[in-house]
Amino acid sequence: MKPLPASLRFIERDWLSSNQIVGIDGDEATVVDTGYAKHAALTVELLRHTLAGTDARLSRIVNTHLHSDHCGGNRAVADAFGSTITIPQASAEQVAAWDESVLSFASTGQHCPRFAHDATLRPGETLRLGGFDWDVHAAPGHDPKSLILHCERERLLVSADALWENGFGIVFPEIEGESGFDEQHAVLDLVERLRVERVLPGHGRMFDDVQAALARARAKLEAMRSDPRRHARHALKVLVKFLLLDVERIDESALHERARDAVVMRHAAEQIGMDYDRALKWAADSLVEQGLLRREGSELVDA
Repeated sequence: MKPLPASLRFIERDWLSSNQIVGIDGDEATVVDTGYAKHAALTVELLRHTLAGTDARLSRIVNTHLHSDHCGGNRAVADAFGSTITIPQASAEQVAAWDESVLSFASTGQHCPRFAHDATLRPGETLRLGGFDWDVHAAPGHDPKSLILHCERERLLVSADALWENGFGIVFPEIEGESGFDEQHAVLDLVERLRVERVLPGHGRMFDDVQAALARARAKLEAMRSDPRRHARHALKVLVKFLLLDVERIDESALHERARDAVVMRHAAEQIGMDYDRALKWAADSLVEQGLLRREGSELVDA
């Protein structure tokens, strides 16, 4: 795989914090997405390291969408570097009002320090990043308000959670009883139409076998369509695993209390056809069986 242009840097993270893409434009730099709040101090240090040896100041944060693993570091990064914050225009009212249920933080059992935005970005606009122009596209499916960024000149795609090397993010609207599978299908079709030779995803390594990734994503999407309860089971396990990535260990009774107000998890349990407490136990049991969690006495521990 050939290296990225020198003005672009890709910081691969993990499944709690999203990746970062840094673009350097002369004496200013932009970071796309900032990870989860728990890792905010690490995000700041990684960005300092990435910009070391350049004359660039991190002047701007751009968020592809406002899930906590993509914007949880906004406040810390903005405070550390004096950066402005640009968000999808469709989320501007919710950020201004800061309703954590509408913003999905409380409804998924997650958290995000409050931040204010300085500018917005919408589909059809162009973003200057790393000395290149990136076309902004809507990417509903995983999140109705998500954006992806395409650089025609370099054949690069910042795909957020719309396409990973081995799938894509939970299609949250479907958990809420709204349309999302059709939108996710349309986004995959959009990616195929764009001239893309390398994808910089929200999670996982960057990759250049785009057609193979699209084929895997379509197969997973069709499996979800054929059995929506399969998608709900997957979503519940992902959200429980995320919670354990965050807290690292928790008494199982405290897990149930912590997730009490997480309405997205409740809706997933309803789709599965389980009582909520029973569904949380099922998810924990499944994750233990898969080796993704372990039990130590009454505690669940991230593995």
